Amino acid sequence: MKIPHLSKNVGVSNNTVAVTDQASHQIIVLRIDEWARGQQAAVVWTWSAAASNGFERLESSWGLPTDAKIRRNEKLGGYWMAVTDSRGLAAVVPYPQGDSRQWGCNVGGNPHSAELLPNGNIAVAASTGGWVRIYASSQGPDCGDYVEYPFPGAHGVQWDPERQVLWALGDDDLVALEIAGPDAAPVVREVHKIALPTRYGHDLQPVYGNTDRLWVSTGSHVYQYIKSLNDFDESYSNSDSISRANVKSVGNCPSGQVVSTVPDQVIRPDTGSSFNDWCTARIDFINPSMTGNLPGAAIYKARVWNPNYN
Repeated sequence: MKIPHLSKNVGVSNNTVAVTDQASHQIIVLRIDEWARGQQAAVVWTWSAAASNGFERLESSWGLPTDAKIRRNEKLGGYWMAVTDSRGLAAVVPYPQGDSRQWGCNVGGNPHSAELLPNGNIAVAASTGGWVRIYASSQGPDCGDYVEYPFPGAHGVQWDPERQVLWALGDDDLVALEIAGPDAAPVVREVHKIALPTRYGHDLQPVYGNTDRLWVSTGSHVYQYIKSLNDFDESYSNSDSISRANVKSVGNCPSGQVVSTVPDQVIRPDTGSSFNDWCTARIDFINPSMTGNLPGAAIYKARVWNPNYN
């Protein structure tokens, strides 16, 4: 499916999701109300790294997007997208303008997730590299300075404004990291660590509506981590529909509706994905249940387009 590049004057609303489409090499923001009515979702915004928007030296590190998050940032002002790509790119881009590079580097290591921190720095998780890094992105568009926390299979990062820690998810553990020091030279320290109930942590997101919980997907289950109890909940509402193997992304809208993606190879093993074995052309919604299809797409993750950390 060929999707046009759009740059509309769109804001942030509760009825939009962003997908990382590896077939069209774009971040695509969709309005999902149409799906609820049995129609095709409306594409309201797209973005890809290109010379025209400040990524002329980084185009080779773009093409297989792995994550996109929208954040409201008081230091930078307005809304910003943090984005990663398996080919190496991590970047911060103004939203909805999408016309410039606030920061961007080829960080290598197969980056799978990023989080824009309140001070304008960015946290990046790289699965093959096996690390979480805090880049001093607040210091300029090309600043490559960082502090590294070695973390095998790093797949997810999520800022917690209440506890003032960065949660990070790896192959076997969920950790909380304290970030200290000046913006130009951050320091990272592990303050909490808990083993996952099952291996291969993959996605980490807030449970919107409950600041005490995080979504945690692994190779075989989807859990809710309860911070105050330091425990993983397997019996949350609709867990029988939400928890399954190989969930690449999971999150919930403010309404409570859950948004999730699983590779076609897992959902339909008789056919598999026409693009690769880790993407899909559909988004699954639970409570209420519906399916959103994007024919020809290769969606790795679907993100609730919510600018709030929790």
